Amino acid sequence: MNEQVFKREKKYHISTYNRQPVEFVRGEDVYLWDSANNKYIDFVAGLGVINIGHVNKKVNDAFCSQANILGHVSNLFYTKKQVDLAQRLVELSIPDGKCFFGNSGAEANEGAIKLARRYGKINFSPERVEIITALRSFHGRTMKALAATGQPDKHLPFQPLPGGFKHVPYNDFGAIKKATDEKTVGIMLEVIQGEGGVYPADEDYLLSVQKYCANNRLLLILDEVQTGIGRTGKLFAFQHFGLDPDIVTTAKGLGNGFPIGAFIAKSDVAESFTYGDHGSTFGGGPAVSAAALATLDFIEENDICDRSKKMGDYLFGLLTELKDKNDYIVEIRGRGLMIGVEIKDLSAKEIVTNMLNKGLVINNIGDNVIRFLPPLTISKSHIDQLIEALNDEMSE
Repeated sequence: MNEQVFKREKKYHISTYNRQPVEFVRGEDVYLWDSANNKYIDFVAGLGVINIGHVNKKVNDAFCSQANILGHVSNLFYTKKQVDLAQRLVELSIPDGKCFFGNSGAEANEGAIKLARRYGKINFSPERVEIITALRSFHGRTMKALAATGQPDKHLPFQPLPGGFKHVPYNDFGAIKKATDEKTVGIMLEVIQGEGGVYPADEDYLLSVQKYCANNRLLLILDEVQTGIGRTGKLFAFQHFGLDPDIVTTAKGLGNGFPIGAFIAKSDVAESFTYGDHGSTFGGGPAVSAAALATLDFIEENDICDRSKKMGDYLFGLLTELKDKNDYIVEIRGRGLMIGVEIKDLSAKEIVTNMLNKGLVINNIGDNVIRFLPPLTISKSHIDQLIEALNDEMSE
């Protein structure tokens, strides 16, 4: 990589990222090129962001066209693109709902948490503000989203964290019932735990939690920051199970690389917020809203959700065959094109580095899970190259 970039990064950038030694300078669909013009197939997609391919012309043209007219005016004023996008997201997720925009998944989750607390205070009591979340969950790196995250090792460096959360085992409905008390306002879950190691929720678990929330006037909050926007074979992962959440959060793939996040809430919940309760300077600006609308158009026009399911099934099948051929793969988990492979007796981090040297970009969660989050435009031939390289790696 460019040594000057490496040295200046070390000097000027706060070191919170354990970066791979490569400088990417160009992208196109599922491909990336580094500063030495080496070509790679991307199975990370900017951490599940570039869902419809790098430098997507439809999205970029929409952004640039709007930016050349009006890029930002703040939320003190009306803009049509924002209203268009709000309507589109509501109709696609919670048809009787309302939408609020921020700039990231953490912001979307922070907003959802604030709204849930406000709802509890208005409709029940000042103490009804606690939210139950799952162990291994990941909801963001801002202080409140971090407190919601069910990973104690991530909490330790930043104690004391804001209170108001209980963490219970995932896929354990009994643990949720046991943790609920008069202070509980809602339950916040990922349909598939992404940063926790790609663990899908059981259908019975999700349906039981939904019924429990409805019967006990608790809010069902679903974090679809990583699973949303076609990643699992539906626009939102909760739609596989016919769930009816009170609040849904989304981000990552919504802008296909342009920063935007949102939460959508049922109208009776959304109305708990009034003027001044929440805000965002940049959230849902005209240009990024145009990009998000173009992203949703592209997904619909090209049957991307169906493609995600088919390519995900294909990748899952080949990984299963690879598992049957060696003893290193313990389990394959996921749905659509969000797949994690748990391994043993090998270092996931070393595999990531070795695959990068073979022109394949993947990432790892800890030292025993390899994760695949490719652009949803990936093809069978790209997947075949990945499996061949993994087979060679494990054979070696």
